[in-house]
Amino acid sequence: MTELLAQSDAYLREFDATVIAVNGDQVAFDRTAFYPRGGGQPSDQGELRVADESYRVLEVKKQAGEVWHKLDRAATFAVGARAHGALDWERRYKLMRTHTALHILCGMMWRDYGVSVTGGDMEPLAARMDFELERMSADFAHDVEEKVNAEIAAARDIRVKILPRAEAFAIPDLIRTKINLLPPDIQEVRTVEIVGLDLQADGGTHVANTREVGRIKVVGHESKGKINKRLRIAVE
Repeated sequence: MTELLAQSDAYLREFDATVIAVNGDQVAFDRTAFYPRGGGQPSDQGELRVADESYRVLEVKKQAGEVWHKLDRAATFAVGARAHGALDWERRYKLMRTHTALHILCGMMWRDYGVSVTGGDMEPLAARMDFELERMSADFAHDVEEKVNAEIAAARDIRVKILPRAEAFAIPDLIRTKINLLPPDIQEVRTVEIVGLDLQADGGTHVANTREVGRIKVVGHESKGKINKRLRIAVE
């Protein structure tokens, strides 16, 4: 199984690892700081160096407990080789800011309106989130924008923990999505807390304090059904 270094340190930009599997342009390591796509967050990209060869990491995905890194060409090295990876940090940090912005939005919507998340997706500095809401308007979207930016300005710390499943699920309202997406075989649950605002299960990467997000702007709102409304945001 690949050790996911970003689970405990989202600010780790480079790492050393050992190759444990090679399949053409797909490579797996014993440990990686690259985030594999999941939970609406895109995978990381970056560079990989093995001996005297350099490769671009184009995409990362998790499969059967291992994390596969898709390279820009077929690997010329074998299992057991030592490798050095470096993230495209500018892209990763944008995703961290964006993901945290969505958690602030989600936390505020739950606190103030008691609504669950029905879907979401993100790219660097742009995202959308769907809520179980009957009504949406320009005035409501404006109020949401003001409230989220107030939480960003509050400079709330963000804490990550990994808890036993039973302990995690004893926390009220830990799952904020309408459907619990955590497989029953997961015995440890990673939680992300925005101190004083939000606590929920999440596997993605986040900044350490809300002030790092910057500022959000609600750039669109639309109805996706009778009780399903969408907000689109940009992170500035």
